[in-house]
Amino acid sequence: MEVIAAFSVILFFIFGLFLLNIFTSIWAYRDAISNGNSKEYALLVLIGTLFFPILGLIVYFFIRND
Repeated sequence: MEVIAAFSVILFFIFGLFLLNIFTSIWAYRDAISNGNSKEYALLVLIGTLFFPILGLIVYFFIRND
């Protein structure tokens, strides 16, 4: 029983991280579009943050133009 509970907690945590990655990638894409960047640039931001979640967001925060 303890193994099943531990596995459930770990699975729930991984699923939460996956959802967080999806939400932050969508946010970065919409933010790039709203800052007046092209759709191609926003798509690159989306792909970068999907495949490299932490590093992609850090790079995007540095290169975004505010």
